Amino acid sequence: MSDHHGHSHDLSGIDAPERVARAVWISVIAVGVLALLGAVLLWPSGDTSSDNSFMDTNVQKAEVLLVEVLPCTGTTESDGIDCRWITISVGEQDDRGILEQSVDGTGARLEEGDRILVSSADLGNGTTVYSFHDYQRGTPLLLLLIIFVVAVLLLGRWRGLGAVAGLGASLVVLIVFMLPSLLDGNSPIVVAIVGSVLIAYIAIFLAHGVNVASAVALLSTFLSLTLTGVFGWLFVTLAKFTGYSDESSYYLDVLGLDIDARGVILAGIVIGSLGVLDDVTVTQVSAVWELRRANPTGSWTDIYRPAMTIGRDHVSSTVNTLFLAYAGASLPLLLLFTQARQSTGSIVGKEVVAVEVVRSLVGSIGLVASVPISTALAAMVVGATADRKSR
Repeated sequence: MSDHHGHSHDLSGIDAPERVARAVWISVIAVGVLALLGAVLLWPSGDTSSDNSFMDTNVQKAEVLLVEVLPCTGTTESDGIDCRWITISVGEQDDRGILEQSVDGTGARLEEGDRILVSSADLGNGTTVYSFHDYQRGTPLLLLLIIFVVAVLLLGRWRGLGAVAGLGASLVVLIVFMLPSLLDGNSPIVVAIVGSVLIAYIAIFLAHGVNVASAVALLSTFLSLTLTGVFGWLFVTLAKFTGYSDESSYYLDVLGLDIDARGVILAGIVIGSLGVLDDVTVTQVSAVWELRRANPTGSWTDIYRPAMTIGRDHVSSTVNTLFLAYAGASLPLLLLFTQARQSTGSIVGKEVVAVEVVRSLVGSIGLVASVPISTALAAMVVGATADRKSR
């Protein structure tokens, strides 16, 4: 969650006066205690099951053994309607099954040797019918993960190890606490804020060490995240989003889960903004620390102004990165609307697109605000250090 865009930040080496350091740590610890209390109160019950069974599927691993082109079921060779008959080996017991695909159909086109997932249904007369579920992607994803970890460790070394550990811990918070808590019906925005604070603690302290500078970066992240949440709530409300802009929300509703669909949008804005916010706050604090090292006797203004110049350059590139990330995720949808020859205003006004617009712009507002917030806080701390040294 830290060290984004290849940045390497050294947040050690400058000690703040005891009075300033105490105030910073009291603030950080207070927020942390509140987050832990929130996590205890919102901790999932462990029972997120549903009485609905329409999504229950017996999914098994399988391998494609043979692909043949033969007449489709219910037809003869003279009808000229051919299908691809796919013989598969299912599970560890090496059971044999058959999948049938249209020759001219779209979607997955299975070939011999493909490792896939199939769903099965027992017809009750000893016959099992299989259908294609998805490809097995564990191996390439694991390979990519290994390459990522090695790359981070080679460049960041011990700090890279902290960043990887922080990423792993963030995933644990998301999977073990946040998702089950949302399924329990707890307020999405409260769960998102509590989880984001916990993630920020873990990620920043693991990647950059436990020191005053890291604490300042944390405080800046908390303040910026709060501002992002306020703007997100305001415009999600003003835009009258229903939360049902994609079919996943409908599935959750059909399952009878007590989830605030509109709140989930807001929670997504907060969580999505966190990764960019902690990058900017850490970068700005690091810049202030380096400027203090270069100018030990400079005033608050002498540090703040050049640090803000660095921040403006960083924001100009990061805002574009944030926008393109959301645009790229929605590219198939944008292509569909464009092909339908709808006007730009009509496209942007649709909830499924408007959600991404609000997500991008609100995240960018929080990002822009994080620069003066983190720079001012860090400059105040190092300014107090300079005042102490000048006496």
